[in-house]
Amino acid sequence: MSLKPKLYGLIGFPIQHSLSPRMHNAAFSRLGINAKYKLFEVKPGCLKYFLSTAVKKEKILGFNVTYPYKEEILDFLNSKSGGVKEIGAANTVLVEKNKLKGFNTDYLGFSAHLKELKVRPKKVAIIGSGGASRAVCLALAKMKIEELAVYDIDQFKSINLFKNLKPVLEKIKFKAAASIEELAIYAKDLLVNCSPVGMRQTDPCLVKPEDLGSSLFVYDLIYSPQETKLLSLAKSLNLKFSNGLGMLLYQGAFAFKLFSGKAAPLETMRMALLKRR
Repeated sequence: MSLKPKLYGLIGFPIQHSLSPRMHNAAFSRLGINAKYKLFEVKPGCLKYFLSTAVKKEKILGFNVTYPYKEEILDFLNSKSGGVKEIGAANTVLVEKNKLKGFNTDYLGFSAHLKELKVRPKKVAIIGSGGASRAVCLALAKMKIEELAVYDIDQFKSINLFKNLKPVLEKIKFKAAASIEELAIYAKDLLVNCSPVGMRQTDPCLVKPEDLGSSLFVYDLIYSPQETKLLSLAKSLNLKFSNGLGMLLYQGAFAFKLFSGKAAPLETMRMALLKRR
């Protein structure tokens, strides 16, 4: 009798668009690991129930965390990695003896993808100040950028982001912008959209053509759709740009190592993601 596969997955809402199962299951198969990665859509208000009941019932050994739970999950963790403590958000959780251990591979994934793209920014504008934004900010701080401006529709969240990351941001010229215009994107060399705006076809493009300078690199963490309205604008202006598929790949590779204890087969995971096209 074959053993039941070890179970891992992704929690968030909504998550049906996620490509994480594709790359993780390809990696498990490539290394001959008897494991399965699946989606666990957790509706708002149901996180506590999922963690206290579903995790035990389904014997889930680990899971990734996406919007909107990267910050809320902290209240349920029994231990937190250094990255989680610095960022104030977790995207990977290991379940060991009914204890939840939190990690953050987002900032590692973003750093790795920027390195692959050969992007070395000094002045950065960011839209959004949630858990993903905090991870991006930590990655940028470790790259020793000079200026950082963050806009969120709730300006208090941008101010709170700075407070949480003050130890790593204190040497960087920081601004909590009250509007998109205050980001002064035209004077930056990297724009990163860390908000969910752009996932839906009805979402507006948050910036105008005149906001974007000719040497700007535009990065959208969203990877589905492959080309958001923001990236379409960048393309029309002949700017360099990227969606978040590379960040997904690299953060997934770091998470896979935590799940399995083995180095991730990166190219296998990359090809699994690209096949969806």
